[in-house]
Amino acid sequence: MEYIGIQKQIRSNNRKSIVLLFLFPLILIILGLILTGSPQVAFLFLCGSAIWFVFAYFQHTNMIERATASEPMSRSQQPRVYNLLENICISQGMPMPKLNIIDDMSLNAFASGINENTFTITLSRGIIEKLNDEELEGVLAHELSHIINRDVRLLMISIVFVGIFSFIAQSAQYSRFFSGRSNDGKSNLPVILMAIGASILAFFIARLLHFAISRKREYLADAGAAEITKKPYALASALRKISEDPYIEAVTRKDVAQLFMHNPQIAETSSFGTLLSTHPPIEKRIELLEQFV
Repeated sequence: MEYIGIQKQIRSNNRKSIVLLFLFPLILIILGLILTGSPQVAFLFLCGSAIWFVFAYFQHTNMIERATASEPMSRSQQPRVYNLLENICISQGMPMPKLNIIDDMSLNAFASGINENTFTITLSRGIIEKLNDEELEGVLAHELSHIINRDVRLLMISIVFVGIFSFIAQSAQYSRFFSGRSNDGKSNLPVILMAIGASILAFFIARLLHFAISRKREYLADAGAAEITKKPYALASALRKISEDPYIEAVTRKDVAQLFMHNPQIAETSSFGTLLSTHPPIEKRIELLEQFV
């Protein structure tokens, strides 16, 4: 995949963030009208989702730290990591993000945050201790590319809305807006089935859109790391080591797992192939990186 430049990626992700912020509420309004048949209730439906979104948007950093059992990393504890990241940030002319650590000997990492006050790169203890300097530099550059490209904000927006649609799809069957029969005694079954179907369809479309965005962001972050470090072979080597043991025991939530460089949960096979995967095949990522050499 061709890398088209950091500034172009930032503009592209900003546009996509704006599109998502308009597209998902529009789907919510349509879904609310289908579910309730009332514009007033659909508006309340949208307002409730907006409150959910704002809360998740500003609380996601604390939520992620709890869900991954990560803790702040100090320079005195890991001077090697700080020095590597500091050198990369100086070369890119950008502030240094915070560093967190997960006390797990598996190999994995992820970036999080929505602005300079919350941008954070989290590393497992295993990835720090088992990678050499060039490999670890490649990992840090990959995660820093997510921050530079504003990937973390874009993915966070899509994750929050997918969560909203998931809640709607699961609760549609039990919504108090539905009853077995209408006021005139006629069956509401067709309306109920249509509403449930619309909820599930909206959820499925939102998930497909989110997965597609996530996979592309991984490819672009790999390419960004290769451009920053000029050592694509080092990141390819790091990915090989990560693929052997990426599983973080503390991570049980799927919405958090997809933030990582490689899915930290036990892999699940899918008959849909990569269509329902948040990450592209790691073998393909390595193959593309080796083309830079």
